[in-house]
Amino acid sequence: MDLEQKTALVSDALEKLYGAPEPETDENVLDCLMLTVLSQNTNDVNRDKGFAALKERYPTWEEVLNVDVEDIADAIKIAGLSGQKSQTIKNFLTWLKAEYGELDLEFIREMDTEDAIPLLSQHKGIGIKTVSVTLAFACGRDVFPVDTHVLRISKRLGFVPSNCTAEKAHQLMPQIIAEGKAYPFHMNLIAFGRRICDARKPKCDQCPITAHCLYYRGEL
Repeated sequence: MDLEQKTALVSDALEKLYGAPEPETDENVLDCLMLTVLSQNTNDVNRDKGFAALKERYPTWEEVLNVDVEDIADAIKIAGLSGQKSQTIKNFLTWLKAEYGELDLEFIREMDTEDAIPLLSQHKGIGIKTVSVTLAFACGRDVFPVDTHVLRISKRLGFVPSNCTAEKAHQLMPQIIAEGKAYPFHMNLIAFGRRICDARKPKCDQCPITAHCLYYRGEL
């Protein structure tokens, strides 16, 4: 069985468990990008609290742009790494205003994915995962973000080598995922990682895909 067939079987099995989620592509692109920046190295609850606190204090991105980076850091501190993330936000907004004259990323919807990825990921603090999440969630692009859960499970299932980095997985995984399946497969792998394929104590007795798992067979 090749990797394309294997991912298709796993994708189908997870859809039987969790359904086939679809992205809500009406989300503001800039909001999505900034929310994803805040999600780095934290959980969803603290990410959302940080974003809400930032928007409550500074309701528009123009206001965020016009305050000191320390003020941004103070607003988002619950999301963690506030010094680093605030600088990323400030730098990106400064670039966006200088380059396009307004704080609006909706033009990304009209760009080819191959052009949008390097445009956004050229900025420090905005890596391929952050860009992929933005394109998938806000723009409905058929791209596959690789987070901690996805990388762990992809290694356990042998989709990528055991020493594969997240950056390399972003290159390898799209090659073996069927067209149109990137978003539901991404979302279902996250759900699977949280509920069954835990990092420390995976519930292998509840897993429907042990037949495809190198970890279960003791090969990792």
